Amino acid sequence: MKNAFEIVGGKKLKGEITPQGAKNEALQIISAVLLTADKITISNIPDIKDVNKLIELLGDMGVKIERLAPDTYTFEASNINLDFFQSAEFKAKGGSLRGSIMIVGPLLARFGKASIPKPGGDKIGRRRLDTHFLGFEKLGARFDYNPEDGFFRVDASDLKGTYILLDEASVTGTANIVMAAVLAKGTTTIYNAACEPYLQQLCKMLNRMGAKITGIGSNLLTIEGVTELHGTEHRMLPDMIEIGSFIGLAAMTGSEITIKDVQYKELGIIPDVFRRLGIKMELRGDDIFIPSQDHYEIETFIDGSIMTIADAPWPGFTPDLLSIVLVVAIQAKGSVLIHQKMFESRLFFVDKLLDMGAQIILCDPHRATVIGLDNQVKLRGISMTSPDIRAGVSLLIAALSAQGKSTIYNIEQIERGYQHIDERLKALGADITRI
Repeated sequence: MKNAFEIVGGKKLKGEITPQGAKNEALQIISAVLLTADKITISNIPDIKDVNKLIELLGDMGVKIERLAPDTYTFEASNINLDFFQSAEFKAKGGSLRGSIMIVGPLLARFGKASIPKPGGDKIGRRRLDTHFLGFEKLGARFDYNPEDGFFRVDASDLKGTYILLDEASVTGTANIVMAAVLAKGTTTIYNAACEPYLQQLCKMLNRMGAKITGIGSNLLTIEGVTELHGTEHRMLPDMIEIGSFIGLAAMTGSEITIKDVQYKELGIIPDVFRRLGIKMELRGDDIFIPSQDHYEIETFIDGSIMTIADAPWPGFTPDLLSIVLVVAIQAKGSVLIHQKMFESRLFFVDKLLDMGAQIILCDPHRATVIGLDNQVKLRGISMTSPDIRAGVSLLIAALSAQGKSTIYNIEQIERGYQHIDERLKALGADITRI
């Protein structure tokens, strides 16, 4: 039997918790080390499966890796074995990790060729990779898919800067194209570029390595190609999804929690969305303090109509936190419509919440209306299975607020995105056991 968490809920938690480094930033930043033969030092790396798998993959390719501290590594990609990309081992490892797509841009830029297996990963609807490939093609790459061995092969010996209008503001797509473009000849303009803080971090790091990228933070990036990049040091942002999860956890369990070192200015609209649910918080230095609250009331719109919370590309609200908002709304006073625009089937974990006693109307695969219980009725503990990373943590929060015992299976999904989550919650006083 695989691992599971057993949780006895209904306890108030208390204390400080520090968010891990950002998973989605890590996958881009660690791939970027392939752009230079020089040494790069990266700190605040989260110790989670998806990131560790990527680091291991780089090691297999010949990158020299040294771990200086639990969260700090040096990478030196001076001697890459390009034959590794045709191997069965690469197919097995690369295919099991969505993040492996992120090594393609840097490899094309530096070596003029790459091959990748068809990727795997989360079950949250179709995550198309067209954006990545169309971008590479516009820069002059040619690629063909071989259905026999399941590999995409790419030839990019002559990448040239160009104007690219992305069909969707994909974060990984933008990052991959930026990494390919920094070493292309001439100037590349990317319009409808993603502008998430993670992507800004990548661009700033590339500039410190010698790239020439302007427009950082906007949806129009201009990249002047250079001939080579050099080493640098980089520290990753804290994970905004964890920060949002901890805000939700505090509210739902009526706990007093301080979230440390949150890089508040990089959180965008996230704190405001939780405030709209009635959650009080204050900024103390760069820490968010959340007081213990027995009640929180969802605001309505100015004309009195029901609050809608929807996801949108940055600086809109990140889709990764919608499932957290949905769970937190269960014990609020008032109602809210949760509209998940960007992915299909992310709301299908609602049936588990209904079993726990939540009042939710699932309108369709993209919309759910939550009718808040205002803590008049407590959720009840149940056994359940986690379908994807974010739903897993939402169910964990629900279980911590519920009366009685809950068991969550398939916690591998949670651990792909959250490091040592059980130990960190125990430190706040949570009753959570790994079985």
